[in-house]
Amino acid sequence: MKWVRFVIVIICFYSNVQTIASAEMIKRNQVEPTGQVVWDVATQKKVIALTFDDGPSPVYTPQVLAVLEQYGANATFFQIGSRMELYPEVVQQVVEAGHELGNHSMTHPYENKVGFKQMRHEIIRAEQIIQKYQPNHPKLFRPPGGYLDNDLLQEAKSQGYKVVLWSYHQELKDWSQPGAQVIANHVIRHARNGDILLLHDGGGDRRQTIQALKIFLPALKQKGYQFVSVSELLSNKE
Repeated sequence: MKWVRFVIVIICFYSNVQTIASAEMIKRNQVEPTGQVVWDVATQKKVIALTFDDGPSPVYTPQVLAVLEQYGANATFFQIGSRMELYPEVVQQVVEAGHELGNHSMTHPYENKVGFKQMRHEIIRAEQIIQKYQPNHPKLFRPPGGYLDNDLLQEAKSQGYKVVLWSYHQELKDWSQPGAQVIANHVIRHARNGDILLLHDGGGDRRQTIQALKIFLPALKQKGYQFVSVSELLSNKE
């Protein structure tokens, strides 16, 4: 009987692996017309949404907040639930500064690695924490790594979430630390009305990101751009 149980375990394991591996990422042209997923927004207004992933960080998030305040910019912080538990005082700083919180899962796993059921649990747990700080927050979800298949999209929808990705022409990759000027130049060169910028305030050394903010925020403000949260950007959709 032991070998029978062993075979069953092996079969179940490989079935689960096959299910995870067979999930396909959703293509933009498949879902953008439905409005369930947002990459950017069509608008005549010179507004750009700032988003920050992988925080909160006790070192870098307060520095980001200081720069945003200096230039009168609003943002959405897609935070990781486990880090919110570690640094509640930093989350409170974000909220008190007038920014909005978004759901970036509980522990930042990729769905194609862990499967749909765990991702459902990840979203629910992170939402419970966000509710403590912003009970009436706009329900915005960004999947870790931007990995999104139909199962995860439908789960987010069933929980009342809009999925927020980012403008692909603004693929900044600040996490790779290419240089503050490189990041800033890319933002300035490719800036369009309705952009959603993806930056990071947690998960590593974010000094270049902070320096880049100090360069491109004033430069684009001089060109008439305003920096807003995702929910503010969505309200400007035409």
